[in-house]
Amino acid sequence: MSDRSFKPIRSLTDRVRRPGVRRTPAAPGASLAVERIGNRDSMVDSAVYVAGDRISSPTTLADSYRSLREHEDAVAWIGLYRPDHHELGSIATEFGLHELAIEDAIVAHQRPKLERYDETLFVVLRAAHYDDGREQVDFGEVHVFIGADFVITVRHSESPDLSAVRRRLESNPDLLALGPEAILYAILDRIVDGYAPVVAGLGNDIDEIETEVFGSDPQVSRRIYELSREVIEFQRATRPLLAVLTNLTAGFEKYHTDPELQRYLRDVEDHLIQVIEQVDGFRQLLRDILTVNATLVAQRQNEEMRALSEASIDQNDDVKRISAWAAILFAPTLVGTVYGMNFDHMPELHWAYGYPVALVMMFLVSVTLWAVFKLRRWI
Repeated sequence: MSDRSFKPIRSLTDRVRRPGVRRTPAAPGASLAVERIGNRDSMVDSAVYVAGDRISSPTTLADSYRSLREHEDAVAWIGLYRPDHHELGSIATEFGLHELAIEDAIVAHQRPKLERYDETLFVVLRAAHYDDGREQVDFGEVHVFIGADFVITVRHSESPDLSAVRRRLESNPDLLALGPEAILYAILDRIVDGYAPVVAGLGNDIDEIETEVFGSDPQVSRRIYELSREVIEFQRATRPLLAVLTNLTAGFEKYHTDPELQRYLRDVEDHLIQVIEQVDGFRQLLRDILTVNATLVAQRQNEEMRALSEASIDQNDDVKRISAWAAILFAPTLVGTVYGMNFDHMPELHWAYGYPVALVMMFLVSVTLWAVFKLRRWI
């Protein structure tokens, strides 16, 4: 956008159309296209409002266009869920939406942003929902087209629940009477309020991880990594939204949008700032936890290596002792074995001192080996 601040679609003092002015009818071909897709189920809800009151609930896109043309000072809010090219093409033709915005709405997977195409605003928002059962964060995406007398919401996931936003606005006609800007505010407020349970869920997960880290849970490293990815994804959903709200707030002030609506939007911005600060703290805390976990893992590995080394040393000492005593016992066994062969012609076999000499020799060899091994501290 050339002007980064949000310029309201039309000033609140110029909310009433001049007498006799109506919307330009769509081209015949476009009407036929609408009739062909009018029975699709992607249109979740459609309503036409005048002065904050719901005067019509069209069931098809064609009926929505027709009802909007027939009523003065009307605002249409059409909610779509995963529409196809034909439906978005019909809406683009009817309301003069830019093809780049339509392309983004079809492709989805966008970061939060605010873009102006002539007199139409295109806003991308990302909602978040914490699943307690899986302990995971699910992200949704909604695209909002805002014009002078229409709001088109395109959702690509179950979240956020815009029906609750619609009920809230319809129960407050004075707020809804402020027009498309009020609807945009209510959607933003719903999405930002939905971040609070996510922050609480992530905080609980981090507390559990801290306990697991000091409890030597072998799976904690993987959980820290997965939670870090969720926090980063949450940052991608919240941080760009702050720039969107900043630009909207500046535009509301610049073009003298209703003061009460300005205060509402600033309140949403304040809540979002709190969420962003908490998420930034989560990311830093997870980094610290990961560092502590790596240190504890290294300490445990060192202790295990030390224990293995000590066991290996003890085992070597045992082997040395066994080997030493085996060598000491081997010497007399060898002599005794040789002289026990009972051959007739053997040196000293018939000598009177042969037996005592053999015993003394076995004793001396054993003592010598014992002294050598004792000196080497094998025994």
